[in-house]
Amino acid sequence: MKILITGANGFVGKNLKAELLNRGFEVLSYDIDTDPALLTQYAASCDFVFHLAGVNRPKTDDEFMKGNFGFTSTLLDALKAAGNKAPVMLASSIQAERQNPYGESKKAGEDLLFAYGKETGAPVLVYRFPNLFGKWCRPNYNSVIATFCHNIAHHEPITVNDPSVKLTLCYIDDVVDELCRAVSGNPTRDGDFCCVPVTHEATLGLLASLIASFAENRKTLSLPDLSDPLIKKLYSTYLSYLPKDEFSYPLTMHKDERGSFTEMLRTPDRGQVSVNVAKPGITKGNHWHHTKNEKFLVVSGEASIRFRKIDSDEVIEYRVSGEELTVVDIPTGYTHSIQNIGQTDLVTVMWANEPFDPEKPDTFFLPVIE
Repeated sequence: MKILITGANGFVGKNLKAELLNRGFEVLSYDIDTDPALLTQYAASCDFVFHLAGVNRPKTDDEFMKGNFGFTSTLLDALKAAGNKAPVMLASSIQAERQNPYGESKKAGEDLLFAYGKETGAPVLVYRFPNLFGKWCRPNYNSVIATFCHNIAHHEPITVNDPSVKLTLCYIDDVVDELCRAVSGNPTRDGDFCCVPVTHEATLGLLASLIASFAENRKTLSLPDLSDPLIKKLYSTYLSYLPKDEFSYPLTMHKDERGSFTEMLRTPDRGQVSVNVAKPGITKGNHWHHTKNEKFLVVSGEASIRFRKIDSDEVIEYRVSGEELTVVDIPTGYTHSIQNIGQTDLVTVMWANEPFDPEKPDTFFLPVIE
């Protein structure tokens, strides 16, 4: 199946093209720098058209109509000349409902496509997109989220004129999923129009504060609340704007003659992840907890993990190594230790159900073996 995408090098176009290729479709890419002669060829051979090309930041207002109406007319004429009644999807905007040059040009493109559908019988799909966001969106252009993400990630200021302004948002992956449903003949309909069924509402002030908090996460080792769908999508978007020389960041290693202990991640409700390194022969731990519980995963070296219920003399031992990854649960009420019984450094990934709190450590020294 051949899919024609106009505006293929734009934000939606790049994301859609990548996923269509993942799904095995042949993509015919057309953009502003494509040889115009190819439009005739593509219009004759395509099985579906995603018309994403448009103008939203022209130098003069008359370019709105030329780009958003004029090229739509050119595309539809090419399809009619080829006798191709393939379905045509148009990327419109919620601005089409408003009296401004951009909205009027989008509305004109919609009307033209609906008339084309009635004339030819070809299926037509018009999507009035709200504010879109996600990876590869151009910052400092027409997406406030792209601008906030880029500027904050690059340590540049942002401007919030009215934090109470509420936006309707749509994430690029949700857009692409819907457009793939459209290709399969199952678009989400809303009267005469089609729509992306997953949207989010947020104020400008909330968006600014959330994205700013992502930049602080590296300092606090925290993760945002990824159970919130909007925050999860915003965080993924923010990471895509990191400068190329800032993908990595250092951690604080607490070192001594026994090895090291390094916190990696902290979450408010899913606990803490750390990396523990022990030199050969070294034993760490020999303490117990009331409520704090942990999981140990030895990823390199050999270890003996021992337990003893605090009111018992029975010692339980587990021997584990990085050769066969095994998670060992550390239950409450058991004093426990981990000893490096190998010849190389013992590296253990440790998860605790709560971040360490020096005011309430819930950690009590007691040797496993008296």
